[in-house]
Amino acid sequence: MTAIITGDIINSRKLDSGFWMEGLKKILNTKGKNPIDWEIFRGDEFQLEIGNPEDALFAAIEIKTWLKTIRLDARISIGIGEKTFSGKKISESNGPAFIRSGALFETLKKQKLTLAIHTGNADFDEQMNLLFKLGTCLMQGWLPQSAEFVLTAMKNPGYSQEEIGQQLGITQAAVSRRQKRSQFELIMEIERFYRQQLQKTTL
Repeated sequence: MTAIITGDIINSRKLDSGFWMEGLKKILNTKGKNPIDWEIFRGDEFQLEIGNPEDALFAAIEIKTWLKTIRLDARISIGIGEKTFSGKKISESNGPAFIRSGALFETLKKQKLTLAIHTGNADFDEQMNLLFKLGTCLMQGWLPQSAEFVLTAMKNPGYSQEEIGQQLGITQAAVSRRQKRSQFELIMEIERFYRQQLQKTTL
């Protein structure tokens, strides 16, 4: 089993691609190697393989959060399943995970969704996609400062508010306010619940 993330940058033309391209590449490079594990193509679309499907939602949230630090966002589909062919590039690989991710991605804009999953298990997908709607609604209202806090907290899970404040150059009280405004704990509860349910589910 593997997870395939397919995404595109929403309203990418609002900013020069040079403004977001290097940052996106930096995040994708932490997840694997280009072009076998990830690629950016057609200007603002990307695909990423996450070998452990349990890590797929965290990766999707991290990508969306980073984009929100620069007032952008991404539509992201997660497909989980087998990988039946490995190409030299991720765009040449194939299997149910790729097919599910691609097919779901094509429907996101019409459904007005920015994050969804397709695993082949209808009950699991329905449950998770409802929670994903909740999570993305919470993220929709983030200002860059909130997203910056969330990204720092995700990268440093053991940090106290004071330590996060030192990273961001703000006070502990300011960190506390950003944490509350971002509903960070609820977002991470959704992420943990996804991991737990995936472990229990037969795909």
